[in-house]
Amino acid sequence: MTETPEHDPTGLDLASEIARATAESSPFLPPPTNAPPKLPKRRPRIFDEQRSGAHPDDRDPQPIGKLFESVAKRRGWQRRISLSTVLQDWAGLVGEANAEHSKPTDFADGVLTIQCDSTAWATAMRYNASPLVKRLNDKLGEQTVRRVRILAPAQKSWKKGPRSVRDGRGPRDTYG
Repeated sequence: MTETPEHDPTGLDLASEIARATAESSPFLPPPTNAPPKLPKRRPRIFDEQRSGAHPDDRDPQPIGKLFESVAKRRGWQRRISLSTVLQDWAGLVGEANAEHSKPTDFADGVLTIQCDSTAWATAMRYNASPLVKRLNDKLGEQTVRRVRILAPAQKSWKKGPRSVRDGRGPRDTYG
């Protein structure tokens, strides 16, 4: 039989021997064990959790228009918004001539207030008030606008100036 010469460790064999010897003699490292390393425990699965699916749900990003609609509905702004949308076509509702001389100014408690630029146009608008209410309610829904209040321009005040009277009610026959 031939004798095998003693193996002279070099390279990787030498490095692993040095590392093993260092680990066994180091007071800071725990002694080596042959047990496999412990894996971290898994969390138990909870099947009641809501999982994402293939179809849209409330957790998905929502379109901005849908978000605005829900806010308007919760706050009670929906009638006011729909009224302002319809009133944008004021000329289509009352006609070009009437639209030039009148404009909607306020809406509160089912009453739409319209300001006219002369008493003649205010009178003409009063004749068309009933059909206007019907057209608005056809577009907005029943009982949205219950009444139309039409205002003429404010009259000139005679409390100051050359024609004012200190004691008394002032001139009577001013408008002819």
